[in-house]
Amino acid sequence: MANKNGRIGILVGGGPAPGINSVISAAVIEAVHSGYEAVGIKNGYEYLVKGDTTQTVDLTIDDVATIHTRGGSILHTSRTNPTKRAEDLETCVATLKKLDIKNLITIGGDDTSFGASEIARAANGDIRVAHVPKTIDNDLPLPGGMPTFGYETARHVGSEIVMNLKEDSRTTNRWYFIIAMGRHAGHLALGIGKSSASTITLIPEEFPGETVSLSEVCDVLEGSILKRRALGRPDGIAIIAEGVASKLNINDLRNISGVEIPRDEYGNIRLADLPFARILRAEVERRFEERGESMGIVDLTLGYELRSAPPIPFDIDYTRTLGHGAVRFLLTDASEDPRTAQGAMICTVDNRLQPVPFEDMRDTKTGKTIVRMVDTDNLYYDVARRYMTRIEQSDLDDEVILGEIAKSASMQPDAFKRRFKVKS
Repeated sequence: MANKNGRIGILVGGGPAPGINSVISAAVIEAVHSGYEAVGIKNGYEYLVKGDTTQTVDLTIDDVATIHTRGGSILHTSRTNPTKRAEDLETCVATLKKLDIKNLITIGGDDTSFGASEIARAANGDIRVAHVPKTIDNDLPLPGGMPTFGYETARHVGSEIVMNLKEDSRTTNRWYFIIAMGRHAGHLALGIGKSSASTITLIPEEFPGETVSLSEVCDVLEGSILKRRALGRPDGIAIIAEGVASKLNINDLRNISGVEIPRDEYGNIRLADLPFARILRAEVERRFEERGESMGIVDLTLGYELRSAPPIPFDIDYTRTLGHGAVRFLLTDASEDPRTAQGAMICTVDNRLQPVPFEDMRDTKTGKTIVRMVDTDNLYYDVARRYMTRIEQSDLDDEVILGEIAKSASMQPDAFKRRFKVKS
């Protein structure tokens, strides 16, 4: 089809999330119907920062008509940071101009969003950017409490996996320590834990300090095992958000893992390379060995199984609206709203599209994209917490319950109370 009005570029950054292809499909269809040429840019910002204009593909409606049900990304993805060096950002903008792309759709999480906003700023009106928020972590501050696309599918698939593991745990009388993805926030861990009725879920938000010790984390897990045992159950499932590991002291992490902690292009700790589940298992098992007990714990990490899963209907429906909305935003008159003239994040509120200015997504202190954390004071968390089996202050205040749990630990009640003091 002839290029009537111009070219709209589309790229994907960060980790995969269910629904990416659905965004691409909807955007291509709307772009072509509007008389524009849709250009897929492969591997995120990776080749743009190198000045390479060859890694693109022209996309037609036939190319994308059936990809909305598929997981993964037909354009692939990368974590290349276009803002790492000033010259990288300049090259990225220059390459987009060489490709004659005046409108760009970026699909990604907080890091990709930050890169998109910087490209829009550096282009100074020559390239308008529509960013579609994507992450299974659900940690972007979307208006109206909407989830980021991919989260609902990841929670669904993760819950199904954990429910299978619950049966294995019950059958074999063992505990599972399961790490769920979530670099900063505990949304995915809590969502999986609550949906699957896991024994306990740990998220970084419940540890209010800047850092948390490994001992403190293991105290909560050990206490949960002991309370569960006092209730007559030797089995259990613990879901731990990987963001808990990001709150551990960096020197402690080096000492625990025995290796230098790797970081990605944006300076984030590569939590996937840290054997956090194994570390927790080893420490809790050691504690039981000191009592002369053998404690069998299975450790595993959930994440890669979830990221490229086929999207559930919710995410297909949601992302088709977002892909359509990204194109419609780019084709509106930039002068209609000076705050979104250079670009915006594409969101929906009350079933209406709402472009959010990039500056509204920035943390005024760090300059980075704001991270949405779990609100531990709201009803959602409160209900989740009430259905967990873990040491609560009420257990320590009740002499009968305290005595039963302390007995399961072969400890005197007073000693147990001091050891497992609940921090407010």
